Amino acid sequence: MSNAEISARRSAAVAQGVGVQTQIFAERAVNSEIWDVEGNRYIDFAAGIAVVNTGHCHPKVMEAVQSQAASFTHTCHQVVPYENYVRLAERLNDVVPGDFDKKTVFVTTGAEAVENAIKVARAATGRPAVIAFGGGFHGRTFMGMSLTGKVAPYKKGFGAMMPDVYHVPFPIDLHGTSTEDALGALTKLFKADLDPDRVAAIIIEPVQGEGGFYPAPADLMRGLRALCDEHGIVMIADEVQTGFARTGNMFAMDGYDVAADITTMAKGLAGGLPLAAVTGRADIMDAANPGGLGGTYGGNPLGIAAANAVLDVIEEEDLCNRANELGSRLKQRLESIRSRTPEMVDIRGPGFMVAAEFNTTDGQPNAALTAAIQAEAMKRGLILLTCGVYGNVVRFLAPITVQDDVMNEALDILEASIDAAKGH
Repeated sequence: MSNAEISARRSAAVAQGVGVQTQIFAERAVNSEIWDVEGNRYIDFAAGIAVVNTGHCHPKVMEAVQSQAASFTHTCHQVVPYENYVRLAERLNDVVPGDFDKKTVFVTTGAEAVENAIKVARAATGRPAVIAFGGGFHGRTFMGMSLTGKVAPYKKGFGAMMPDVYHVPFPIDLHGTSTEDALGALTKLFKADLDPDRVAAIIIEPVQGEGGFYPAPADLMRGLRALCDEHGIVMIADEVQTGFARTGNMFAMDGYDVAADITTMAKGLAGGLPLAAVTGRADIMDAANPGGLGGTYGGNPLGIAAANAVLDVIEEEDLCNRANELGSRLKQRLESIRSRTPEMVDIRGPGFMVAAEFNTTDGQPNAALTAAIQAEAMKRGLILLTCGVYGNVVRFLAPITVQDDVMNEALDILEASIDAAKGH
């Protein structure tokens, strides 16, 4: 069976709205490598979009899943609960940033975590409005789409968005937007269009994911925290992509001197199984009435078992420090390439959440070169992802467990791919 044959079947059977980045079909994967149905090997610098931070099929995670599967796979926690759900909640309450009592609820996807965070904030405050940032990504549900600050492909063609959702600019020095501009936009919003006493929450990614891997400046986080405290607004950190050692800390908010009231997480939480969580101040999290939160599959036993194992692996293998080490190596290589590649205008990101941005010689976003680099890398066996509102950013999301020799091989492929894309 070939990739082309399966691709043709996919086109006939799967809705086109489910886009795909590649035309290779996976047969097996181990740590940072994937083999397709034709036996071709690829180095995975996508990690399922920051999901398998602990690598594909980590032995400890697989052992935990297999052990749980031998006991039971589903009871619905709201009907017959289980201890490891409680244990994982206790562990997240301990590790999520914030020096206050916390409680947790488990759901299935990152978008669902965001939805529930908004529900909790509205229940706690009795207010309807929510503020998000341009370029942010918060999911594909209607609330997630509404919060997301990018039209195509996420909002295009889906009609009216949810009401009482407002956007302000995200500070990006490279694009001429400062923290002062962002906070000033909030002030203008409160003066012209929105009474701050109607705002339930402000939601922010500490590092924008789909938006281009732009880290939020520390003074922005402090300003938001002060604003939320002044007006009784719930501050939500969307750590769906930044969580679980990716940024060199367990959570990106660990790198700031303020804490959010609620944290959403998913992706890297369960090593590839669908699991998401919302953790926040206990009094805020308890605002919803019994039955107001949860879901049939929320906190599925297999995902819970995997997540407990993921937390063990992060600690035992010191993956936060490993992320910083790998990110440093990647940035050094990118700086070397940049010295002869003027189109590479920026290299950024904490830990192993790194991106490179490409412009044309006249300073415009260079989506064509970015796509060419991605295509050249794929030809050479390296899977890369792009991002950014203009599609001109290459993002690097390899498993944090990537082997040193595979990492070196990937960096060589990356350099060759950039040279080839430029016509060298």
